[in-house]
Amino acid sequence: DAGLAAGSPHSYVVVAVDAAGNASPASAPASATTAAAPGSPFPMRAAVYYPWFPEAWNQQGFNPFTMYHPSLGFYDSSAPAVIRQHIEAMKYGKIAAGISSWWGQGTMTDGRVSALLAGAAGTGFRWTLYYEPEGSADPSVAQIRADLTYIRDRYAGDPSFLRIDGRFVIFVWAQAGDACAMADRWKQANTVGAYLVLKVFVGFKGCASQPDGWHQYGPAVPASNQAPYSFTISPSFNKPGEPGPRLDRDLSRWRANIRAMIASGASFQLVTTFSEWGEGTAVESATEWASASGYGDYLDALHTDGAEH
Repeated sequence: DAGLAAGSPHSYVVVAVDAAGNASPASAPASATTAAAPGSPFPMRAAVYYPWFPEAWNQQGFNPFTMYHPSLGFYDSSAPAVIRQHIEAMKYGKIAAGISSWWGQGTMTDGRVSALLAGAAGTGFRWTLYYEPEGSADPSVAQIRADLTYIRDRYAGDPSFLRIDGRFVIFVWAQAGDACAMADRWKQANTVGAYLVLKVFVGFKGCASQPDGWHQYGPAVPASNQAPYSFTISPSFNKPGEPGPRLDRDLSRWRANIRAMIASGASFQLVTTFSEWGEGTAVESATEWASASGYGDYLDALHTDGAEH
């Protein structure tokens, strides 16, 4: 399903990270179906994260811009208490890292990265960034290089920033029409040694320029198997102003997809998303799927690796 993403442009093994931010595998639960190779950080479970509230609650003529009711209320992404609760919730769901939407230097999402990193201090949780400008334009090699240098110098040295093999990790969006020239630009620009995980497009496997990994972001589709690189799951897609959900919520399907994701052995096992409330893809707790744990049905299912109740 490469290149067939729907939505906005934009692990089974929980990993431990040392003081330098380097990932290494923690011990797997007894129910593991896929074991990490010795010394490998993979498989790694991570979730796409949106730090753009309260601004994004009010958009496109809707306030709040969501079909649901977050258990934390219509919160502020800058609030330390919210960040702390989000990290605790992701860790409960065996999510080792958050992939935070990043729209460029000086943007609102850039302004919240430091708070996210500070909130993760001492928790074992790690953050990386989702480079969004590639989803709406074709940034030049010079612009990409400048952004990667900025991220390296401003954030990647923080112990809470995700590193693999000593290299800071960056996920990159792609447009539906992107092709190998996009991968070429990123290869040329990456003079700082970032660990790049690009979004798939039609024909990506045949490109001469290959990044460190590939992923899909298409949350109107319940599951996308891009093994060995990644396996991505989505709970739903339900956006205000549309005639109905593109993807209904179904906990049985969600649990089955979690089990399939684990069984795939894919390096990155991705949840889209933790907190994209506008498109209705969030797994964060809401009144509509609250549970006794306090974390909600969808994180409960991640916590139990998709076991049926």
